[in-house]
Amino acid sequence: MRRVSDLKVKIFADGADKAGMLEMNEKTFVSGFTTNPTLMKMAGVSDYEAFAKDILLSIPDKPVSLEVFSDDFQEMERQALKLNDLGSNVYVKIPISNTKGETSYDLIKTLSGKGVKLNVTALMTLEQVRETTYAMEKASSGIISVFAGRIADTGVDPIPVMQASLEIMKLNPSLELIWASPRELLNIFQADAMGCHIITVTNDVLKKLSNVGKDLNEFSLDTVKMFRNDAVKAGFIL
Repeated sequence: MRRVSDLKVKIFADGADKAGMLEMNEKTFVSGFTTNPTLMKMAGVSDYEAFAKDILLSIPDKPVSLEVFSDDFQEMERQALKLNDLGSNVYVKIPISNTKGETSYDLIKTLSGKGVKLNVTALMTLEQVRETTYAMEKASSGIISVFAGRIADTGVDPIPVMQASLEIMKLNPSLELIWASPRELLNIFQADAMGCHIITVTNDVLKKLSNVGKDLNEFSLDTVKMFRNDAVKAGFIL
């Protein structure tokens, strides 16, 4: 039987809703947090810096990833250094490229050399993983975030990509691999089985952890009851 307590992969809660983040911070199985501008927009965040400072006051002792949002590398660097100064638990998220498709490798190398802890995000190819690993060769701590869920959305099995990424990243044992954008609870166990270091999970998926180990006959009966109860509540007749 699978048990959450047996998992070795670190679970980072992915979101930007403060109440949800604080709820997940109380869970023993949550080891860190990731955000991005899209999640912040969805959560109604209007003041980026105020939100970041508030969250870091509330969660001072677990990694929190905060992303730059400029499309200019010089400005990205300024934003990264500012975010880095907000707290010792901050990991600055740098996209693998800007919107023009220009790669961020030089910026990654520069920031890593300055001791900024990075979470390089939105990777989907092994070439990106390899070049990012080279750019972070001097990093004493860093994260490479491969969007396994989005790879799967194209019909490609992400597991071989993630396994190959782990092999490439052995060039710097200080780096950790994130399984990003999971689509279902099973992905947590897949990431764990292949030795991935971290998986980012949204609150709606994390809440399904209560189903782990549930008897499937019982689960089947619960599903039948749900259909019946909803039909009665809706007043359906035939």
